[in-house]
Amino acid sequence: MKFERVLHLVIIITFVLSYHSRVFAQASATASASANVIAPISMVKNVDMNFGNIAVSVTSGGTVTLVPSGTRTTGGAGGVTLPATAGTVAAASFTVSGNASYTYAISLPSAVTINSGTHSMTVSGFSSTPASTGTLGTGGTQNVTVGAVLNVGAGQSPGTYTNSSGVPVTVNYN
Repeated sequence: MKFERVLHLVIIITFVLSYHSRVFAQASATASASANVIAPISMVKNVDMNFGNIAVSVTSGGTVTLVPSGTRTTGGAGGVTLPATAGTVAAASFTVSGNASYTYAISLPSAVTINSGTHSMTVSGFSSTPASTGTLGTGGTQNVTVGAVLNVGAGQSPGTYTNSSGVPVTVNYN
């Protein structure tokens, strides 16, 4: 009887072990790895921003708004006028290049300062066309134009106002 129990136990253990190996049978597969490196996005300046000729009252300042299409208007306190001899008036213009049909974000500065000797004015309220997001065309390029608001003080000193650091415009793929 004892032998039968041992034999019975050996048969059960053998069955369990053989079943156990079938339950944990392994399978494997292989996947490939790939990557698509796209052309880096780039930007080239075509035209600098220029508010043109501006006249200002000695008692009152104002603003000149240059829109991305390149037209300008006055506003604020009313002390700024645009003379008939406009000078060079231009919104900043850039060409963005990269992968065709890709979208990108446009980042504009909050403000920059332009100077003529020790005198200065602030340029703020930047806007662009396209606005905050652009889409590269089928050729992989798109033109971006940028306008802003020039804040002119009362009695602003005559001179040509510029800045050495420029107007930083940044683009990044979305």
